Amino acid sequence: MMKSKHIKTFKEIYDSPVRSSISWKDIEGMLAALGVEISEGNGSRVRLAYNGVRATFHRPHPKKATDKGAVVSMRCF
Repeated sequence: MMKSKHIKTFKEIYDSPVRSSISWKDIEGMLAALGVEISEGNGSRVRLAYNGVRATFHRPHPKKATDKGAVVSMRCF
């Protein structure tokens, strides 16, 4: 079940212009609430799977905010 924080994060992902200030932790929380399977990859990689669709993302570091390219990729996922 999505909480208001997850809904806020979902809306931020689709904001225009693309935001570069969305916390990766918030994105992961939203994905988990939606039922996305999240698993650890090598290094900072995170594997996502949902209804047969798979994607790999990199956790941002040392910053906590997700860059614009990853936000656009998240929209496609």
